[in-house]
Amino acid sequence: MSDLPPKPPARAERVSLWRYMRLFREDILSAQPARLYRAWMAEFRTPFFRSYMINQPALVDEVLKARPMDFPKSGRVGEGLRPLLGESVFLTNGETWKRQRRIIDPAFEGGRLRDTFPAMWAAGEACVVRMGAGVTPEGAQAEAPPTGALTGVSPEATQTSIVEIEEEMSHAAADVIFRTLFSLPIEADIATQVFHQFRAYQRTQPILNAAAFVPLPRWLPRGHRAETRKTARAIRDLISQITTARMAEIEAGTAPDDLATKIMTTADPETGECFTTQEMVDQVAIFFLAGHETSASVLGWALYLLARYPDWQDKLAAEAVTLPDTPDFSAMSRLKLTRDVFREALRLYPPVPMMVRETTRPETFRKRAIKPGSQIVISPWHLHRQERLWDNPHGFDPGRWHTENGKKCMRAAFIPFSAGARVCTGAGFAMVEGPLLLAMLVRAFRFERIEGDDPVPVAHLTVRAKDGIRLRVSRR
Repeated sequence: MSDLPPKPPARAERVSLWRYMRLFREDILSAQPARLYRAWMAEFRTPFFRSYMINQPALVDEVLKARPMDFPKSGRVGEGLRPLLGESVFLTNGETWKRQRRIIDPAFEGGRLRDTFPAMWAAGEACVVRMGAGVTPEGAQAEAPPTGALTGVSPEATQTSIVEIEEEMSHAAADVIFRTLFSLPIEADIATQVFHQFRAYQRTQPILNAAAFVPLPRWLPRGHRAETRKTARAIRDLISQITTARMAEIEAGTAPDDLATKIMTTADPETGECFTTQEMVDQVAIFFLAGHETSASVLGWALYLLARYPDWQDKLAAEAVTLPDTPDFSAMSRLKLTRDVFREALRLYPPVPMMVRETTRPETFRKRAIKPGSQIVISPWHLHRQERLWDNPHGFDPGRWHTENGKKCMRAAFIPFSAGARVCTGAGFAMVEGPLLLAMLVRAFRFERIEGDDPVPVAHLTVRAKDGIRLRVSRR
């Protein structure tokens, strides 16, 4: 059984299209009926298109793994994100997408993770110091951190403070992205500007806009809010400044050996062409969205889960003692329990709750005829809690990954990073970053749940808490 707070309230089985549109704009999770946690497939009809949620592993594999090119990304979802992401790899299809992946993928291959690890480590140290400053007793002065130390906090500073965890994790994840991508700490002026503009963008952008429901001619406005368009332009202008400066450094031979340099100097093996500066702006926008927003989401939920289950938190704190005082990539192999907890947070609160594909030809799923142009919805949120598959599907159990059921479901029904050809390029990156930051934080601090202030998950760009995640934080 689970003692987790209730899932978002599911809607009634039947609502009008307009009510459904409003629910989607407010929270995609609450727009879904409760029966989807047991259904293998469900159909949703509108006057303009048909949508089919598939929640059976065999069907998900057919779409994502067996025939991914027959099910391209849906342009309906892309309409809402286009102002920020342009023609990024997240939105493109076909030959354009294949070319982009041929250039991007080498930057995230095995050895590069080891190369970026010191930057992740530095971001983790900075996060510990920032959070430590917030829990220092009034009038006490936290000690300056020794070089390479994980905490750098005063041992006598034991006051408990209330911390808005999502804000802290957003800051930390953004720091990781800027350090690994552009060798810039978040304190750098332009990085700080992008971070704050992105937070403003997230608050104005629903996961879907009107164009997702109603087919609009190309010449009509796409229904984006004025504030969304303004903030997206500001973010892209700032990213353009960074990429233009990096291109100049590459041409001068002075560019640091980071992810941006690797991507910008990698030629497509088929055409010999590299990304232009403008193309790189599109890619950096999705790197920041995928690498910052999604990591912040799951880290926030992981810390909440640890606060709710203090026995697991103590186990992780004991494991984190094995971390050295300086970056050592091999130390990640010792964070087994931390990795299990991070994976369980990904299962319960997948950052991207739904993925939408489109049919390009007639299909038959579960003896149901599906026309070309229909929407195929794959929901990690529902698949990860599929009651016909998982033991204790709505409960927190990091030990499940070592059971037969957990191992089977991890292979068949666990897709936090998607799967197949379009699996997230940064999946390996995230599975290092997440456990590392989690270990650093629980080594330095104790996180406690605030009675009566449990977060309610909602989905906008990612799965976040409706009113934030507040925890009581003290030093260990």
